[in-house]
Amino acid sequence: MIYRLLLLSDENDFFQREITIDAEASFLQLNDFILDSLNYSRKELTTFYVSDEEWQKGQEVTLMDMSFGKSEEDSFLMESTRLEELIENRGDRLIFIFDMISERGLYIELVELLAGSQAEPKLTHSEGKAPQQTSSFEFAETRSVGGAGLSFEDDDIFDEDGFDSDDLDAEGFSELDSLEGY
Repeated sequence: MIYRLLLLSDENDFFQREITIDAEASFLQLNDFILDSLNYSRKELTTFYVSDEEWQKGQEVTLMDMSFGKSEEDSFLMESTRLEELIENRGDRLIFIFDMISERGLYIELVELLAGSQAEPKLTHSEGKAPQQTSSFEFAETRSVGGAGLSFEDDDIFDEDGFDSDDLDAEGFSELDSLEGY
């Protein structure tokens, strides 16, 4: 059996990929093909989730063993899990997380089952630009404290509690001192 899979992204409405892959292929083969076809590096950690019709995450299929000594009963590894073990019907869905830090991924739906077999996965349709593989975080040289945009050098104007003692109204706080007996 051959699966025709549709890949979509919530980051780019114009992104769409269709892949055909043998049902007996491993999740690792699908993983590697997706990464290669999108020109993504294989050095990043990835994972698949079996999903329901509302794209809620279910069973996870990991790139490496993450069970940490727990029962491996419910643990699925990409290398040893065939696609047909977890998806088999038209409409079955997967979520492919390619950016683990930001939890970014692609939505995959099994849209057609075809008779026959296929040795290698194939990209049958490509539309739109793929999302970047990793989020680019820009670290500013200044940080904002209450929106003031103060630099690190300005840290000495604040005491250890984060207040500038010059800005405190001594009269207003002296009333609090008289409440100490309560």
